[in-house]
Amino acid sequence: MLSAGQIRWCLWTPLVLLVLVSHFPSEAQGQVPAPRRLRFKVLSPNKLLVSWKEPKGDFDSFLFLYNSTPGGRQKEIIISKSDTKVLITDYNPSKAYTVSVISVSGSEQSRPLQGRHKAAERGESDGEDKTKPERLTEPVVPPEDANEISGVDQFVCHTEAIADIVILVDGSWSIGRLNFRLVRTFLENLVDAFDVGIDKTRIGLAQYSGDPRIEWHLNTFSTKDAVIDAVKNLPYKGGNTLTGLALTYTLENCFKPESGSRVGIPKIGILITDGKSQDDVIPPAESLRNAGVELFAIGVKNADENELLSIASEPDNTHVYNVADFNIMSSIVEGLTKTVCEQVEQQDKDIKLIHVPEKTGAPLELATSEVTASSFRVSWTHAPGNVENYRVLYYSASGGEPLEAVVDGSETSVALQHLHSLTEYQLAVFAVYANEASEALRGSETTLALPTVTTLHLLDVTHSTMKARWDSVDGVSGYMLLYAPLTDDGDLDEKEVKVSDAVTELELDGLTPRTEYTVTVYAMYGEESSDPITNQKSTLPLSPPNNLQFSDITHNSAHISWDPVPRDVKGYRIMWVKTDGLVTEEVEVGPDNSYDLSELTSLMEYSVAIFALYNEGQSEALTDGFTTTPVPGPLHLRSNNVGTDSFQVSWDHSANDIVLYRLSWAPFTGGDTKEVILSGIDNRNTLTGLSPSTEYEVMLTAVFKDESESDTVSVIETTLAETTTIATTTTVARMAVRNLLLSDETTQSMVASWKLEDPHVESYRVSYADLRGNHQEESVLVPGVQMRAVLQPLLSDTQYIVTVTPVYTNGQDGISVSVLGATLPLLSPGNVRVSEEWYNRFRVTWDPPQSHTMGYRIVYQPIYVPGPVLETTVGEDVNSMLLLNLLSGTEYSVQLTASYPTGQSEPLLVNAKTSFLGVSGLSTYQVRPNSLCVQWQPLLRATLYRVSIQSTLNGQRQEVSLGGGASRQCFYDLTPSSQYQISIHTQMQEMEGPSVSITDMTPPAPTQAPTELPTTEPPPTIPPAKEVCKEAKADLAFLVDGSWSIGDDNFMKITRFLYSTMGSLDLIGPDGTQVAIAQFSDDARTEFQLSSHGSKEALLEAIQRIRYKGGNTKTGRAIQHVKESIFTPEAGARRGIPKVLVVLTDGRSQDDVNKVSKEMQMDGYIIFAIGFADADYGELVNIASKPSDRHVFFVDDLDAVKKIEEQLITFVCEAATATCPSVLMSGNTMAGFRMMEKFGLVEKEYSTIPGVSLEPGSFNSFPCYRLHRDAMVTQPTKYLHPEGLPSEYTISMMLRLLPETPEEPFSLWEILHKENEPLVGLILDNSEKALTFFNYNYEGGFQSVTFQGTEIKKIFHGSFHKLHVTISKTSVKVVLDCSVVGEKSVNAAGNITTDGVEILGRMVNSRGRRVNSAPFQLQMFDIICSTSWASRDKCCELPALRVEEQCPSMPHACTCSQDSKGPPGPSGPPGGPGIRGARGDRGEPGVTGPQGSVGEIGPSGPSGPPGPQGPSGLSIQGPPGAAGGKGARGEIGPAGQMGVPGSSGSPGRDGPPGARGLPGNNGPQGRQGPTGPVGGPGGPGALGPAGSAGLQGDQGLPGPAGTKGDKGERGDVQTQAAVRAIARQVCEQLIQSHLSRYNSILNQIPVQSAVSVRAVPGPPGEPGRRGLPGAQGEQGPSGRPGFPGTSGQNGRPGERGLLGAKGERGSPAVGSQGPRGQSGPPGLPGEGRTGSQGPPGRPGNPGTPGRSGNRGATGPAGPPGYCDQNSCQGYNVGVQPLPQGGYQPYNQPYNPAAVAYNNQGGEEEEEEEEEQDPYYRGYPQQPSQLAHGHQGYHSSPTHSEDTEVRSPGMARRFSRNAVV
Repeated sequence: MLSAGQIRWCLWTPLVLLVLVSHFPSEAQGQVPAPRRLRFKVLSPNKLLVSWKEPKGDFDSFLFLYNSTPGGRQKEIIISKSDTKVLITDYNPSKAYTVSVISVSGSEQSRPLQGRHKAAERGESDGEDKTKPERLTEPVVPPEDANEISGVDQFVCHTEAIADIVILVDGSWSIGRLNFRLVRTFLENLVDAFDVGIDKTRIGLAQYSGDPRIEWHLNTFSTKDAVIDAVKNLPYKGGNTLTGLALTYTLENCFKPESGSRVGIPKIGILITDGKSQDDVIPPAESLRNAGVELFAIGVKNADENELLSIASEPDNTHVYNVADFNIMSSIVEGLTKTVCEQVEQQDKDIKLIHVPEKTGAPLELATSEVTASSFRVSWTHAPGNVENYRVLYYSASGGEPLEAVVDGSETSVALQHLHSLTEYQLAVFAVYANEASEALRGSETTLALPTVTTLHLLDVTHSTMKARWDSVDGVSGYMLLYAPLTDDGDLDEKEVKVSDAVTELELDGLTPRTEYTVTVYAMYGEESSDPITNQKSTLPLSPPNNLQFSDITHNSAHISWDPVPRDVKGYRIMWVKTDGLVTEEVEVGPDNSYDLSELTSLMEYSVAIFALYNEGQSEALTDGFTTTPVPGPLHLRSNNVGTDSFQVSWDHSANDIVLYRLSWAPFTGGDTKEVILSGIDNRNTLTGLSPSTEYEVMLTAVFKDESESDTVSVIETTLAETTTIATTTTVARMAVRNLLLSDETTQSMVASWKLEDPHVESYRVSYADLRGNHQEESVLVPGVQMRAVLQPLLSDTQYIVTVTPVYTNGQDGISVSVLGATLPLLSPGNVRVSEEWYNRFRVTWDPPQSHTMGYRIVYQPIYVPGPVLETTVGEDVNSMLLLNLLSGTEYSVQLTASYPTGQSEPLLVNAKTSFLGVSGLSTYQVRPNSLCVQWQPLLRATLYRVSIQSTLNGQRQEVSLGGGASRQCFYDLTPSSQYQISIHTQMQEMEGPSVSITDMTPPAPTQAPTELPTTEPPPTIPPAKEVCKEAKADLAFLVDGSWSIGDDNFMKITRFLYSTMGSLDLIGPDGTQVAIAQFSDDARTEFQLSSHGSKEALLEAIQRIRYKGGNTKTGRAIQHVKESIFTPEAGARRGIPKVLVVLTDGRSQDDVNKVSKEMQMDGYIIFAIGFADADYGELVNIASKPSDRHVFFVDDLDAVKKIEEQLITFVCEAATATCPSVLMSGNTMAGFRMMEKFGLVEKEYSTIPGVSLEPGSFNSFPCYRLHRDAMVTQPTKYLHPEGLPSEYTISMMLRLLPETPEEPFSLWEILHKENEPLVGLILDNSEKALTFFNYNYEGGFQSVTFQGTEIKKIFHGSFHKLHVTISKTSVKVVLDCSVVGEKSVNAAGNITTDGVEILGRMVNSRGRRVNSAPFQLQMFDIICSTSWASRDKCCELPALRVEEQCPSMPHACTCSQDSKGPPGPSGPPGGPGIRGARGDRGEPGVTGPQGSVGEIGPSGPSGPPGPQGPSGLSIQGPPGAAGGKGARGEIGPAGQMGVPGSSGSPGRDGPPGARGLPGNNGPQGRQGPTGPVGGPGGPGALGPAGSAGLQGDQGLPGPAGTKGDKGERGDVQTQAAVRAIARQVCEQLIQSHLSRYNSILNQIPVQSAVSVRAVPGPPGEPGRRGLPGAQGEQGPSGRPGFPGTSGQNGRPGERGLLGAKGERGSPAVGSQGPRGQSGPPGLPGEGRTGSQGPPGRPGNPGTPGRSGNRGATGPAGPPGYCDQNSCQGYNVGVQPLPQGGYQPYNQPYNPAAVAYNNQGGEEEEEEEEEQDPYYRGYPQQPSQLAHGHQGYHSSPTHSEDTEVRSPGMARRFSRNAVV
């Protein structure tokens, strides 16, 4: 443990270093220090001394550049930092010299110190000291190719003799990159001294270290410049120094004719090395010298001179050079080149004396022919002399390894095979003689392009799928499809699909709606592909709803409805907004198709948008608008109880949101107005204090919640007159009528009604006139007992004044009362819409107008095609009309007019289109000279197709009628080279649509071959076995369709196909392949069983005896029959032998095939499906195993079955091998063994195995099996590997070691022979932390390889790990958790015996009868017959490595839409067409039944209990944590999304307009919003108190001293930033180590609980809601608001970051959960699901009438729900019963949550890093182990006690009295 002082030192050290570095700034901060004071001194006529002063600061060396003018070339020298002088020894006084000196530090350079030394004038003394060099007026910048310098002007070899020179360069680590640059300079000078060319001196070069390599051959370059360029770009190799190996390599590879070495030419070898060789150099040097190679040895620096002498040729003084350093290598160039030149001349003379040239020469006249995409032939004429053979070298002109073909000297051509298509190949033909090879005859040829796919169609496009169809190409091995969406940024999410050559049509699914896709198809030829063909098409948008309708529109509400989307819709999003656009309301509803909008504003135009919601997103919006009505005035205002000074008025309420009434009255002729405010619940009031016999006007206005006011309604009433009696005359008071109302308004009439109780009234005069004055007043007289009059005929849409005057019996008129009214306009119908579109009809529906109509007139005609104008009329009570007998696929214009007695309304227009009655995707295929076929996409509900073909040349015509399910037709007896038009008319019942046509031409007839004489057919023989089937050993069953649709002729073809296929097998019987055949129709009939025939002869004879059955097609029942009656031990099925089923059918099954097929595939059966004629390809895919391109075959008819026979036999025989059978793994069929099933470790069998229990695996949904101590899980080898192990395979295991797993080594898996001795196995050694694989090689010798190290140690840390061990013929490779650990060499393995057993967990020290096994957990165990599986596996079973996009869904996965279902509703409407039945007679059409009503939605089921904790990554809301302390202020986060705008305030009363004021200050902060949803869990809790420190271990013994390594290169100078980084990293590591140990001590504090469970933190909660909006800015003028577009596609996920440094392993947690940490900063806005709405509040008591208050705040939302997919169905500990058996259980109870896992019970702590276990869980213990200590796995509980396990998002109780 670090002391506090040490920690403070670590924290302060980086700061101190920073201060020091800042205080003493180095030149590295700015630039490298430059040299100073350049001087020149002429020492002699040919020597010039240049000197300078070294700079102040740190640097590595000097770079010296100089150039002489005129005619000089710039030269470069690298000088050590201790030298500040350069002596130029080739000085010429007549030239001027320009010099630059640069300081070099690492890769940086200083500014140059530059000067010029002038040429000496005549008479100038030689020894003059020029101490003041001329400064350049312009800086001399070193050229970019500054390394192209030579130290001195050098010697040039001018001899006429030529040579082959090979330079061997030491490239070991001891050279260093800086010195290797000097070596390149030396090599450049060396090459420059010779006249290099293809016919002159040739120079090759090889570089060596641990292993040599040829940089270029002698004949690679033909010019000196090319060789010098290669020298400049010579890469530095690095490695050890093995000079002897390099010399041998040079002899074997460089001085060869094919490498450019010539006969009769001097051969020179030059070795450059800087150290002593690590191997023997004497024998290879002697071999080179004996082969006539003259060797020169150049040693530099640390070279061994004795070794150089033993390598070089004699004499030593001219062939051995040894220099002290690399920077003076230039001093030996002249001497070396002179010596080499002299030796070349001498060798040339010697060779010419002894060499008698034979007649040789190069071949002539190179020609190519027979060019294809993968081959061509090369021809030439013979070379002179005795040619032994010809060597043809060829290679791609674009690069690649050269290949060669060798033919005998008598041949003059060769065919070059297996070439790449469309590739130019360079050719060289050599004539090879006994002692030499000729010059090359050169040329080139380009292969042809591979045949490509010529047509690609994209059809049947939906919003998420499209079908790609292309023409077939002969000779292909398959096709590859690439498809990707086209995006603006060009980033393609490309997907690839490969299919077999038989597939030319593929459906692409999972596409994004409304997205343009590019689809590319390649024809594949093995690993090569042809040029692509590409097409583009866009997917359809998501279907929006349609036919938006508004009804029941009031001043504050409206009802909206729409036609629902046909399918797959989750619900709808409804948005509505006022015209001012300030507030947008939004709501999501389920799959309903109507909604009520409420709390609207009166007289406001609203825009409404409806989006359909799908899993893929939302559709485009369906939009429309409406306007709310004005607030309604009070209804039926009337008066009664009239007196002389008072009367009462009453009215009816018009709405329920009226809060006040304002009632006012005044004399009609003028006077004071009185007013009273009444409550909204009042509906009457008495007016008092009135004057007698006075006409009053009473006005009433309603005031609503939003302070809007209705129109004022009024009534006129006259008070009674006071009556007086004068003498005997009685005066009758004249009165006025009361409650005069106008009602029942129409376009031409209205009704006037009134009240008056006066017996003196004789009649009433009702007069009326329009206010416009167009007509004179008219009147009507009604009797006094009648108080009602109908006024007609009136003008429409006209306002009238109606006056009623009582006429008394004395002839006098009473008081007249008037009222205003208006007739209705000629209103048009509303909301016209179209529905029920069909092929020849559609329905037009409308909303009736408010005016009473006489009927409606509908006029319709086609728009784009000629057609008559049609018209129909309907009565006034009709608002829907079905228009019949329309043209198919035609758009119509429809006009709707309302008819009135006085005229017609304005017409309403709408367009509608009928559905197209015709097929789609019409195309031709199999076009031959005398026939062609046509195919199409059939139309649903079609009853008949009339297909015709007609020649456009001679009118030849054929026609055929096909059933509605047909999709293809072939025509024969056609004329070659003729054009034909194929037309299809589609019929539905008695209706026929327009034709769909396509034109194609038949090809010309092929030339007929001469007729051969007939031959007699030989008698049938037994077909020979194919090579691929000779290793087959399986139980093979054929299931043959025998239904009526096959027919006798086709069934004979099937039997011939079976005969041919069975003839390809080798051994038939119990020791080879067993064959059974069943025929099916309505039921299945076994023709013969697996064990029926023991020879091929008997089998083939039985096939010929099979008879046709007949019946319907019940494929599912037949497959079940095969499973239950053929693949059984009673019928001959063998254990451990692959089981293969081949299904042949010609039609769609009439029962379900999916369930039984999936069951058989999961049980390990391999199923092939062959379809022909009308077979359903999708059904074949469901029947067959995966991948489909190997297991599904489809042909047009049985005549074409020969095309697939070869491939089918190959795939079946490959699947039928017992050495590597095909099994289902990871969703695909692969060759290998599912060892878990072989050992019975599956859910349905494990309970029968003693010592095995079922537990949850790496995920809860993965089962895992615990093998307890001494479980001894074994199986006989003959049942697991009856043919032994394959030669190459991969062992794949998912396992976990336990705390009780012993320290002693044990075998994870082992094969024993009958004497119990191991043959092959995989051993884990817990004490040594090692993994060992062993087997016996092909010679019978035992071999083993052991892997140790940091990576292997992970497997012993107690967590789940994925282990792959790949065994090939040459090596064993270990891959742990999808990362390569290591690879070691082995010899090829021998096979095993099958008379023993295979065992899991066997202890290595078990021998004889004393057998023990180790406990561990095993989740997965497979053996795959491939060495590449480890690199393809994605480790999806490990939580840390699982990538959901790349992994299949986990077992028992579920979704969050599994709501409980209600009771069934009544019968629904008739369903769609069922699956296609057998061909039968056409029946009479039945009567359509009545449509049933929709069933009611069932009640929601109760919420289930929370599931167990799943792996991290799911968005599951946890319970609220405890309130944390206030956190520190976080950084400013990114801008959040715009909040929802607040609702607009109530309008104020109108005031006078004021002047515009200055901008005001920011307003005060708004009120606090409603409480948001519960936040996610807080950060980790604070650390608990520190525990006591552990005892320090003893110091280990010192290790042995290592060997001294080679001297390393000088490191780069560290910059200031690097110093700080190193200091920071050291301190961070120290502190991290200190804290890790501190945590480790804390975690080991024991607790008293008997069951200690680690609390796993819950996943993060859903993000909070968006915040309240800010203050509202000034509103500008706005147009009609738009609606948001569809949401964009999700961005691509970022790349996974690098893993952080691994911390030390901590002990399992045993303490209680710490307090909640401080709250973290707010997260980014998320897109979580909205929680359910909170419950409504209780209604308050009614208050006294008053003005409406402001709108209340929204109540808080309820807690969000969650769905834990991992808990849908998983595996829990403590509920699977352990079997009873005769074995002793382990003694120590297993408590993974409370036991610290270390060695030797914690006595010795491991020093290496250990990983944290991400899935270490605590499970409740068995009471038998915790309390009772019984020897067994069962005990009776004595009491019940519950242990509650809690973690965020999870709460579950485990009962401790469960019997486990």
